Amino acid sequence: MSESRFFEAADGADIRCTLCPHQCRITPGGRGACGVRENRNGVLALPYYGYITAIARDPIEKKPFRRFRPGSSILSLGFAGCNLHCPFCQNWRISQIVNGKAAPGRFLSPKEAAALAVDDRQIAYTYSEPLIHAEYLIDCMKQAHERGIANVLVTNGCISEQAAAEILPLTDAANIDLKCFSEETYAKVLGGNLPAVLNFIRMAHSLGVHVEITTLVIPGLNDSDEELDKCAAFIADLAPKAKLRGVSAKAETPWHLSAYHPDYRWNAPPTDPAFLIRAAERARKNLRYVYTGNIGSGRY
Repeated sequence: MSESRFFEAADGADIRCTLCPHQCRITPGGRGACGVRENRNGVLALPYYGYITAIARDPIEKKPFRRFRPGSSILSLGFAGCNLHCPFCQNWRISQIVNGKAAPGRFLSPKEAAALAVDDRQIAYTYSEPLIHAEYLIDCMKQAHERGIANVLVTNGCISEQAAAEILPLTDAANIDLKCFSEETYAKVLGGNLPAVLNFIRMAHSLGVHVEITTLVIPGLNDSDEELDKCAAFIADLAPKAKLRGVSAKAETPWHLSAYHPDYRWNAPPTDPAFLIRAAERARKNLRYVYTGNIGSGRY
């Protein structure tokens, strides 16, 4: 079984996982919050290294990307587990590990994964949270680059700076969730860490990764003008701005505003498509590329 290097000894036989902001203290035989990293005899074991819950060939727009290789197909690999516990998770059937068991899947070596992506020339690590499988991710990404295959992340971005510094130089494009702009909501509702996510996004930009941002807009949770404006302002500050036909300068990092539908443990009403379109129009005052999703065709 594979072992992780992202851990340190704690008191007694406990260990502390250092992969993400949770810094989980794991007792012997126990697992961290993500459900995929286990204390076995004082080392951090990876029982789900290479365990793939979904394999598909998708249009890249589905990830979603609109400014990275538009019109292309991409091999998508899905994983088990997540280090967040969003009660509205749209992929909860594979993101949740229940009673120590993951969704049905199969093991795939990094070489096998890269070989499957040869025709598409790009591979997406997606569906559930790939970063909690950092060791497998790094191995796959190296294999992919050796074959001239682009690496694409679809992620919540909630990871330590140490791990990000190893993964991002191997990443060609990333769609990163900015789920809201409230530290309290991230901590109490999502089980995440907003500063870590913002840092991951900034790091990706600084390293030249093609970045697109996605926000699932949920009525009553993150849909106020104030909160969406804060998200837009952060995105606008990431990248150089371009003048458009004499109009004021606009930032070029794409932002996807995605409509929510009730799922898993959250029962807010679905996002009103008209509201989402108005929110996108408001954001376009400062952002060049804003798209709507889950309401039919996206808008430019």
